Amino acid sequence: MFNRIMVPVDLAHVDKLERALRCASDLAQHYSATLVYVGVAAATPGSVAHTPQEFAQKMADFAAEQGRARGVAAEGLALTSHDPTTDLDPTLLKAIEETGADLVVMASHVPNLTDYIWPSNGGTVAKRASVSVMVVR
Repeated sequence: MFNRIMVPVDLAHVDKLERALRCASDLAQHYSATLVYVGVAAATPGSVAHTPQEFAQKMADFAAEQGRARGVAAEGLALTSHDPTTDLDPTLLKAIEETGADLVVMASHVPNLTDYIWPSNGGTVAKRASVSVMVVR
């Protein structure tokens, strides 16, 4: 049913992604699918990496580690954005097409007051994506 599952990850907050990572790997095992971990960062130095090349290497290492630990085929994809805070949703939507993903599994957060003003990333991706999206809370 699913061949390529895209999993957006924020390497600065991996500790908050465990449920989504586990859900994605369970689905990948069940369907013999490949997981494509996608990270988005700015080209400028940040808390995770100093350069886009360093960020790409960290994404590749993260994917390899997840693949080994969870027993699934995994790839890492690092994308650069001028402003990941504002460009995250369109960047992820473009990544769905670029990766050939047929499912997106992404973490959510506990809803709060700001969700009434600004939509969540998971909600926006689910609304606009051309593939199924599972938002894991």
